Amino acid sequence: MTDTSTSALGGADFNTPIHKRYFEDYTPGSTYTYGSITLIEEDILRFAAEFDPQSIHTDPEAAATGPFKGLIASGWHTASVMMRLYADHYVSKVASLASPGIDELRWVRPVRPGDSLSIRTTIRTARPSRTKPDRGIVHTDVEVRNQHDETVLTLTAMNLLLRRPAS
Repeated sequence: MTDTSTSALGGADFNTPIHKRYFEDYTPGSTYTYGSITLIEEDILRFAAEFDPQSIHTDPEAAATGPFKGLIASGWHTASVMMRLYADHYVSKVASLASPGIDELRWVRPVRPGDSLSIRTTIRTARPSRTKPDRGIVHTDVEVRNQHDETVLTLTAMNLLLRRPAS
């Protein structure tokens, strides 16, 4: 896996750096793009052998005659690449508390050896917690896109973030 990540490819990034970012910095409607990570065949085979041992992910010869006409990355591998980019570039390094989960994970298109993946994040909602005033919850629509700008995975992430402390 080759990581050539850069923040906010071809566009704006947050006004606040990731190590100073709090709940208040996540503005609904804002979109940011980060990446990319290139998957090579060796990475696809290694991940699949350990976590998703199906022939479409582990056996190039069998995969060539399968439904995708070639080796493809496990969807879980694609989701792991998404998480790496998301953690490195999007979610706060100082205010992130946890995630209660994700919604609507979809593998839209296969990922093949040599594909370079980036993420596009769009903040759907950001609301203060109703029960804990020191935090809020952010819902983010995430698209993983390949080098052809085709969507390969979509999901909605939820993150609990601390609110900015009073100075």
